[in-house]
Amino acid sequence: MCAQLAKEGDRNNKYSFDDYLFVRDHFNYYEDDDFFQALVKKYTGNEFEKIDRELRELSQKVSFKFRDFAEEANKLENRLKCTLVQHYDAHNHRVDRLKRCLETEILEREVFNLGIFDPKKNSPWSRYIKIFLLSQNGEAGVMCPIACTHGMVRLMEKYEDKLQDEAKKILAHMRDGIINNGEHEYALGSQFISEIQGGSDVPSNLVEAVFEESEGPDGISNCWRIYGKKYFCSATQADYAIVSAKPKGTPSSTRVAVFAVPAWLPGNKEREIRNSYTIDRLKQKLGTAELPTAEITYNGAVAYPIGPLVEGLANIVGIVLSMSRVHVAFQSAGGGLRVAREAVLYAQFREAFGIPTSLFPLMINQVNELDHRVKRTAAAAFKIYEEFLHFDEKLTAGLKNLQNIEDIVERRRRYRLRELIMLQKIVVAFEAPEMIRLAISFFGGHGIMEDFLSLPRFHR
Repeated sequence: MCAQLAKEGDRNNKYSFDDYLFVRDHFNYYEDDDFFQALVKKYTGNEFEKIDRELRELSQKVSFKFRDFAEEANKLENRLKCTLVQHYDAHNHRVDRLKRCLETEILEREVFNLGIFDPKKNSPWSRYIKIFLLSQNGEAGVMCPIACTHGMVRLMEKYEDKLQDEAKKILAHMRDGIINNGEHEYALGSQFISEIQGGSDVPSNLVEAVFEESEGPDGISNCWRIYGKKYFCSATQADYAIVSAKPKGTPSSTRVAVFAVPAWLPGNKEREIRNSYTIDRLKQKLGTAELPTAEITYNGAVAYPIGPLVEGLANIVGIVLSMSRVHVAFQSAGGGLRVAREAVLYAQFREAFGIPTSLFPLMINQVNELDHRVKRTAAAAFKIYEEFLHFDEKLTAGLKNLQNIEDIVERRRRYRLRELIMLQKIVVAFEAPEMIRLAISFFGGHGIMEDFLSLPRFHR
């Protein structure tokens, strides 16, 4: 161990983190990351120049402005806002008004205005690489709605030709940013599946869908309506949600169907009149604390079926949840690059016993391990997404549909893709917390301070 010269005490300790902060806070997530650029160049082919140009422009916002918004939203007082709901206004009208910090709302709007799912603005590769870039700021109350919206868009696109006119408008609002009044704004989607007995056992769900011919208090007749309680509704602020329910009075009444449910019927958002449902309470939770998650009771909400009523479960698992798994891997990989980078930078900055801690033999091993894990995760995410693109981003829902594919090579390849997406999510969910804990350890005691660095937020 290196010997240090003994020093006398000095009450005016001049130790400073400024050198580390200067490098960390001036780092451009894309322009300064050779590995990220290499991944983009390897996989985007003829699109590289265009995507590279777009990423350089977007990274100027994501690396600085969006990063600062995310850090502000993480402050305790702002996270607490996501657990509060105002049920009534001053005139005794039920409004169930959500309260979030201004920075989160601005960030959400700017991210969605990128038109991530709009084919006029993004190709499949540019979409996912932008999501990868955005993920370097963590979930930040925005990336969960991005994943949820993507799953809802993909499911509705599968049945686009068969959707009711109102459902087609919902899809156009989320994907293309088209609103009936001629304005242009991209809507948020969500997925309300879980009930009080648990989330994974979807067939045990009890929420009902009833087709009612008579006109309801909202003036709508001959429509499906949802009744019952959903217990874990993240991205409660969303404009639309996929809701699972059992259709009453049909041959498939014991089967789970999928519906698109608007938060507000046309013209009612400004009046704060929700689509016949109440937000009963918002949850305090360990993760995604910048995002409101609610318990909701549906009291006859107008709903539009997506696909055959008997294929709801297959579509939830095969499309919606598979898309969610793809996002988990991609977003974990994107966030992992920042986690590793900031931890290694600090190890190079911090000195102990006269040398940077990054030069200690055991620390060298840990730095290499962290770097390898993160890059391996990112490379795997890009590779699996490349395979996903081979099938035009279309997953086959249900084993029966897979078995109907006559070409055995294609059938196996599609099945392997489904397996890889699932296994990738399992591995990433196991390794990501380990990687973050290892990175936090590089900071010593400072690693657990949420106002010192972003890693505790990433860990949550």
